[in-house]
Parts: sequence; C-alpha cells; structure tokens
Amino acid sequence: MHDLRMKTSKLPKVAVLGTGGTIAGSGASSTQYAGYRAAVTGVDELLMAIPPLKDVADLESEQVAQVASQNLGGATLLHLARRVNFWLNQTDCTGLVVTVGTNTLEETAYFLNLVVKSRKTVVVTGAMRPSTSLSADGPMNLYRAVVAAVSIQTVGLGVLVVMNDQIIAARDVHKMDTMTVDSFRAPVFGILGWVFDNQVRLYKRSARTHTCDTEFDVIDLNSLPRVDIVVGHQDDSGVAVSALVEAGAKGLVVAGAGSASLSEAMAEAVLSATRKGVVVVRAPRTATGIVMRNMEFDDALHGTVAGDTLSPAKARVLLALALAHGKQADEIQAAFDMY
Repeated sequence: MHDLRMKTSKLPKVAVLGTGGTIAGSGASSTQYAGYRAAVTGVDELLMAIPPLKDVADLESEQVAQVASQNLGGATLLHLARRVNFWLNQTDCTGLVVTVGTNTLEETAYFLNLVVKSRKTVVVTGAMRPSTSLSADGPMNLYRAVVAAVSIQTVGLGVLVVMNDQIIAARDVHKMDTMTVDSFRAPVFGILGWVFDNQVRLYKRSARTHTCDTEFDVIDLNSLPRVDIVVGHQDDSGVAVSALVEAGAKGLVVAGAGSASLSEAMAEAVLSATRKGVVVVRAPRTATGIVMRNMEFDDALHGTVAGDTLSPAKARVLLALALAHGKQADEIQAAFDMY
C-alpha cells in the first residue's frame, strides 16, 4: 500500500484499490486493441499518469489483485471486500475507488454493493481500451471516479460505477457491448447522473437495499459456495443441470427464454435439483426484463426462486451470498425481492 500524496493540502483522502483488468492492460502498439495483455500496469503507475488528480484528492493505493476480471474468484472477491471495508473504516478516508476489469465489472460492483459496510462512497471503474491505446479511456474514467468518490452528493448511494462520464448504480449497470467505450449502461432504470469536469450532477437514486442495510457480511466468510449458470434454449435437455448438481453445485441460476420460462425437460431436471436441496433461481437470458414469481412457470411447485430484474450473472452473486449465510429457498426469494 502506498501514499501517493503530491502535496500537503487538506484535500479529501481517497483509497484506490487495483485488481488489474484492461485499465491496467498493455498492447504492442498504441493502435492495438486485439491481443493486448490485461493486468500489466500497477495501480500506482495508473495514478501517477494522471497529474490532475493531485488537485482532487490525497491518494493512497493498494494492489489487491492483478488479474483479468474473468479470473476473479470468490476468494479474491472476499479479500477485496475486506480491504474495502478496512479502508472505509479509517476515519480520514473520505471515499474509495476500485479499478477492475470490465468483463465482470458488473458482478464485482454488485457483490461490493451487498457486502460493503459503510455509507462512504465506493466507486468501481475500469476501461474498454488498454492503457497504451492512442485514445485510452482508463485515465479519464479513473479521474472521474475519484471526483465522484470525494463528492458529498454520492454519500449513501451504495456502490457506484463511473464509466464514460456516467454514474450508474451497481445493481443496475450492464455491459452492453464487447468493445465500445460506452458499453456500460443502465438499460432498465437509467443512470443516476453524470460527472461533468469536477462536478457531480445527480438526478435520482436506487431504491433497493444496499451496503450498511444488507444482512450480508464477509467477516466470517472463508469461501463462497459453488453456484453455476445454465442457459435455456430450444431442444435443451436438462443434462447440464443434472451434471452440475452431480458435480457439487449448491445453487444454480437458470437463464430461461422469454420470462425465464423452462422447457419440460429443463423443468424436470430443476425439480430433481431442488428436491436434493439445490436452490435454483430463474433469471432471464434477455438483456433486460423482470421475472415475477409463478410468471409463466410454477415456482411454488418446482421450489424455484424468481430472480426479479437481476441478470443471470448478478443473480449468481446474490444467490452465492445468500447460501453462504445459510438461507433457504423462501428466505432467498425474499432477498431477491429486497436487493
């Protein structure tokens, strides 16, 4: 962990935790996108490359991990959450920024939204282009994230994502494109606001329970239970569900077609899974939409949980945390209705 203060003014203090990803990536040339290496540059170097930050906050940094985000597992997420809570518990820490890879940014942000125990601002950011790109988006995203982290307006809003000048609630953010710098959006509920130069402009807040008000804590968690995702499709057989149960999955998210409808074969496999004590959540395979209980599928009969508006990836995060805290299917349904 490093103190990156560049002057002795009474600026707010922000901790920046690095985990790798494209924002820390490097390509063979400034015009290379395909084939670059993620998670090469350290968080200290990323911050030093943005001199205007010295006028925004006194910075301290910590390299929590250095991986591409698809390699972030439960152990690393738990460690990250503990480090986030450690920094936020420091009385002189105003806010915190986490740099992550964008492949699973929305999952990391939502996980932190459920387990951070502070009302101080936490901002997650990343980049769609590596740091060596001719027009890298990482430096501005990181600058805007620090601006948001020190703003009094963002206190108590839960974990936020700042990308492409937009402020998005962790629960609502979706990666909508594989390459473009405007990939991160809130297609259902919209963005919360903007970071415009050194100003934060907010227009609304998330209504769902988060951070200090959740029942989830990572203090006593050593691991997260295995939860897998199965995608429904025409001619699916339910074989994947049965195989994952046999392999030891404690929970499953089934991304069903339309309103998370399940075929007869998939429904039979799911019923067998729930009877064995595996909790199954129905989520939509579509990019947006709500899955209500017993809507186009008999959740009561099959013992399944309706995933509300969470994507399959985020449903997996909530299900894993709920199972880690010993919750049963009916309690997990209540959690999906709340968070």
